[in-house]
Amino acid sequence: MKPLLIGPFSQLLPMTGLPLKGALKDEQLLLIENGGIVVSEGKILVIGIFDDLKSNEVDIHHIEGKTVCLPGFVDSHTHICFAGNRARDYAFRNAGKSYLEIAKAGGGIWDTVTQTRKAIQEELVTGIVSRSKTHLRNGITTIEVKSGYGLSVEEELKMLRAIKQANEKVGATLVPTCLAAHMKPKDWNHQTEYLEEISATLFPFLKAENLAYRIDAFVEESAFSPEEIKPYFQKAKAMGFDITVHADQFTTGGSQVAVDFGAISADHLEASTEKEIQLLAKSDTIATALPGATLGLGCAYTPARRILDAGGALSIASDHNPGSAPMGNLLTQSSILGTFEKLSNTEVLAGITFRAAAALRLSDRGKLEPGTWADFAIFPTDNYQEITYYQGQMKPSEVWKKGEPIHQND
Repeated sequence: MKPLLIGPFSQLLPMTGLPLKGALKDEQLLLIENGGIVVSEGKILVIGIFDDLKSNEVDIHHIEGKTVCLPGFVDSHTHICFAGNRARDYAFRNAGKSYLEIAKAGGGIWDTVTQTRKAIQEELVTGIVSRSKTHLRNGITTIEVKSGYGLSVEEELKMLRAIKQANEKVGATLVPTCLAAHMKPKDWNHQTEYLEEISATLFPFLKAENLAYRIDAFVEESAFSPEEIKPYFQKAKAMGFDITVHADQFTTGGSQVAVDFGAISADHLEASTEKEIQLLAKSDTIATALPGATLGLGCAYTPARRILDAGGALSIASDHNPGSAPMGNLLTQSSILGTFEKLSNTEVLAGITFRAAAALRLSDRGKLEPGTWADFAIFPTDNYQEITYYQGQMKPSEVWKKGEPIHQND
């Protein structure tokens, strides 16, 4: 079978030649006019000007009209495996109720834990597939998915098995993360005993069934302290897991843990001060902003501008979850973050493509260059600036995964 030439695109933005860390100007963005992509066996062979790539050695798939082609987006932090919803929590928050008041009324994370525990695995699979398809329609071809609403060995396994099963049913790639250290379960008396049970019993299952290669924890005054989580992360690292951290959402301390353990990413960071910003910027840990949580909770945004200016790497993710971030629209959230934090278009797009891929330790996507997967989204415009300008309202006309068209929007 001949390689396939796809195009022409009015503008092709491969997101190549850009550094992983630091601020980015739009003048640095490579833009190929009338571009084309040559694909073979799901991977990119070459990109360039469409007419220059034509030959008898390739078949051609013509793209009609005005189009902008970007790498498929990567959402590096979601919680889309859950049952039920927390619409009541949202109404309570907007009416001025505190987190403690909402929890006492039966809301909060434990409400989702209760509903998720009641659901059978097939119900969770259905929910993941549905939410993943929505992400895919918005150009997201790789989606990280956390457990964390089971909070027991049995229930966390149910969630992670559901994620693995759903991955076989959707066009996007799902990247599982074990977040068994999401909060202290109400049916355990001691934090340390619960963490010991998880690390001793659950971690071996993750390896044996290939359920997750990433371990996450919520390091926060209301969840697990830095001291409590250290033995847990030590066990995870000793077993070869990657570490990621819910850090500095309401209070600081999580960033230090992330850097100390060489975490791939530190996510949230709404409470980060100059100390944490400098700490992250000088490390290899990627800072992940979650503007959906800000929009859901009404709190400060991640200090994205200051992180970039300090030389840090910034990923942007949706945090799609039933409580604090129910919107789940990555492009809308990223565009709004760009407005409030004064991010260039290149910084926003980098945050949801190659920098987001790096937050998952994936070097085979997030850019359009030879050897990477042919994952890309095609937008119906001849000006890439309109993608963030319309704040997520412009949808991709086509989404391709591994060199195959897997979604078309009307």
